[in-house]
Amino acid sequence: MVSQPAYTVLARRYRPQTFDDVVGQAHVGQALRNAIKAGRVAHAYLFTGARGVGKTSTARIFAKALNCPHAVAGVPCNECEVCQGISSGGDVDVLEIDGASNRGIDDIRQLRANVNVKSMRSRYKVYIIDEVHMLTKEAFNALLKTLEEPPSNVKFVFCTTEPNKLPDTILSRCQRFDFGTIATDSIASRLTQIAESEGIRVDSDAVELVARRAA
Repeated sequence: MVSQPAYTVLARRYRPQTFDDVVGQAHVGQALRNAIKAGRVAHAYLFTGARGVGKTSTARIFAKALNCPHAVAGVPCNECEVCQGISSGGDVDVLEIDGASNRGIDDIRQLRANVNVKSMRSRYKVYIIDEVHMLTKEAFNALLKTLEEPPSNVKFVFCTTEPNKLPDTILSRCQRFDFGTIATDSIASRLTQIAESEGIRVDSDAVELVARRAA
């Protein structure tokens, strides 16, 4: 009996893999590529914006661009073991943390202890903290100590929908990028591309309706 390939939901199958894949946020991708090419990568970044505009996807791409041994001008190959590991969420040097579930001081203390452990195979250890505004005051204070004197091989990417809830002491130590809302026509164009790739015939009015609802 021939085994069938595992089904992958469309959202994961078409998740952006390069900065150019991230719809509507060209300014962010270009700035991050320029920083990598110039060797002027900050130790902490803050990505702000509504849900679904590409913050976490961009953070993963950034981690790949930093660590891919075959990256060219800030563009990861997406084929090597490092890129594949980061894309799947299984890379030991790129840690994604849910700030809503791991918000206490003990969680951040554990992170701080891990920060000082040498990376296993990559040039940089990258910590991506989603919903960072959910951290407690005590957790932010503990995190601040690491941001003040970060190891040279450690980078942080904080993602949030509510930057106003972050302490000024944290904000002042991050390079901030604001992710804008995605234009309806850009969403419609991407939906059409996906439908064509999947061999699905869709009505243009239906695509427009879905795009408006998603914007």
